Amino acid sequence: MENYIQTDVKDGYAILTLTRPDARNALNTSMLKQLADSLSRFDRDPEIRTIILTGADGNFASGADIGEIADKTAVDGVHDLRLHAWDAIAKVRKPLIAAVEGYCLGGGFELAQRCDLIIAANNATFGQPEIRLGLIPGAGGVQRLTSLLGKSRAMRLLLTGETLTGAAAFDWGIASHSTPAGESLAMAKDIAAKLAKGAPLAQQFIKQAVLTALEDQNALALERRSFELLLSTEDKAEGIAAFRTKRQPEFRGR
Repeated sequence: MENYIQTDVKDGYAILTLTRPDARNALNTSMLKQLADSLSRFDRDPEIRTIILTGADGNFASGADIGEIADKTAVDGVHDLRLHAWDAIAKVRKPLIAAVEGYCLGGGFELAQRCDLIIAANNATFGQPEIRLGLIPGAGGVQRLTSLLGKSRAMRLLLTGETLTGAAAFDWGIASHSTPAGESLAMAKDIAAKLAKGAPLAQQFIKQAVLTALEDQNALALERRSFELLLSTEDKAEGIAAFRTKRQPEFRGR
């Protein structure tokens, strides 16, 4: 199996790099599983206090792997192996820092939203473009963006598929920090080094308390069910076909 996650252990923290540059680090099932396994391993390691996620070759992650989604049905969605990986990522107790350059779209944006701090470079592009495929985010993007931004701005991004620059993501409160292009990882390392010297149990309780306040489990479940149902629609098939042929989709509501 190809290795999609590079790991680098520093003094008190670890760096996980998404490495699938030929697909702009699109998240396929193997990559998600490897990422979840690596995160779980470092979450159990007492020498690691915080974890940085970043992407290779100038992009964080351009989204889900369209090729894996194209032929999935609603039934396939219910049994999707990626669900276990997303659940494992959500259970990480230690602080997660996303160092974002380039594309951070779709599932990649949902992965960044699972992180506790987002360092956004000015060249970053954030967005949930699933609507253009006749789909919705399926890994918490609807619920988390609504919690972060409120109804109006969440609707704006989700209904239109509009993207934001790194600077705009910081201004909107999506990113915790903003940096010039090429400097997100350096800032993430500085922050990780500081967190590594902090009180780990208190950090973990803070994370748990904040996420409990923000995340509605019923809303997350509804989002997932809606995504699964849309997998079997003609609109989803049309959206992916249009994406592959670089044309405008013609959605018919069925």
